[in-house]
Amino acid sequence: MDKIISLARRRGFVFPSSEIYGGLGSSYDYGHYGVLMKENVKARWLEAMVRERDDIVALDSSVILHPRVWEASGHVGGFTDPLVDCRHCKRRYRADHIDQSECGARPSKHPGETELCDLTEARQFNLMFQTRIGAVEETGLDAYLRPETAQGIFVNFKNVAQIARRKPPFGIAQVGKAFRNEITPGNFIFRTLEFEQMEMEFFVPPAEADKWYRYWIDERLRWYIRFGIREENLRVRPHEADELSHYSSGTSDIEYLFPIGWSELEGIANRGDFDLNAHTEASGTRLEWVDSGSGERFVPHVIEPAAGVNRTLLAFLVDSYTEEVVADRPRTVLRLHPEIAPVKVAVLP
Repeated sequence: MDKIISLARRRGFVFPSSEIYGGLGSSYDYGHYGVLMKENVKARWLEAMVRERDDIVALDSSVILHPRVWEASGHVGGFTDPLVDCRHCKRRYRADHIDQSECGARPSKHPGETELCDLTEARQFNLMFQTRIGAVEETGLDAYLRPETAQGIFVNFKNVAQIARRKPPFGIAQVGKAFRNEITPGNFIFRTLEFEQMEMEFFVPPAEADKWYRYWIDERLRWYIRFGIREENLRVRPHEADELSHYSSGTSDIEYLFPIGWSELEGIANRGDFDLNAHTEASGTRLEWVDSGSGERFVPHVIEPAAGVNRTLLAFLVDSYTEEVVADRPRTVLRLHPEIAPVKVAVLP
């Protein structure tokens, strides 16, 4: 990963945020080529999801939603990670990632491996950034920066279905910023406090959910290969039962072989009818499909392909990174797909 970080900074793709003040952990700014490459990634995703299809429409929902949205979705009470602290080195770790974390004490490799390590009991830590709406703090309304773009799609299901005149199966796609107060962010732009998501919620008749779940796994895997990711560096890993989120009846990760090992590039989840039912109950508005001709009504099930712009950009950088020798001189080349590359043609005198 060190070579990728060095190249990204040297060539103006990515550099640490607020660097003149010592930087801010896991926050990065994107330079000229990084911005152009991110825009290319998002454009290719929108083309594949919206412009090349007639069954998916676009949406741009608000970053700050009504706080009841997050209460209904389960984020306020359940969007947490288990946290442990080491009383000796004063570092903080995710309890479920202990075997992947580096300890501050030596010769220990992982927290808890030596007598010096003194770990606390695990406690739950909410990942949402909280803020307040209103000029006076005492009378303000508690609110949150969205940790995902999906809920903005679910609460707009009725609006979009009526205005876009779509019948299930159909999808709603959006690209936008999300924020997570990660306990142990790191590994360059792989996991950051602020990131961009590319999410699509595909609403289907309940009986067709399994078929569309398999379809979107294959479709999304082909997208990465189409734009130059080598097939041998990709794999699909279905989640075990104990890994599944409370809303999911099935989730598969498209994983990429990053320098840190196989890690999630994109997740495809069968969310069932959990989200629409949760918001129906909390809001009193029935989020269901009603056929105006036959009178048929049902709550659609949802298949969700969810990817991160930042993580996708990192995969393209890693996969295209090439070191070669030309005329006895070493050089580094990024062999990017033309539709992803920030520069298409260069004349170098």
